[in-house]
Amino acid sequence: MKTTKISFLKRNLSGIVTKVVEEKEIISIKTQKGNAIIIPESFYNALVETIYLASQPGLLDKILSGENEDIDLMSLFNSKEEWPSA
Repeated sequence: MKTTKISFLKRNLSGIVTKVVEEKEIISIKTQKGNAIIIPESFYNALVETIYLASQPGLLDKILSGENEDIDLMSLFNSKEEWPSA
């Protein structure tokens, strides 16, 4: 992660945003009142989705229990198969 001062960001905003978007760069901005981060939108979306999934009761346990399933016993997806409702 690169760090820059707010004064440099003000002078070079367009170039910095382009770098963040095109190179998936994370930029830390230092100010007198605290710091901020600029991240690509895809990183932000992934974080929001992760937070949402982690907040769902029992979901992490279900995902982790899937790691122990025998893949040879699984069947192929059948779009006509009826699934029980949650």
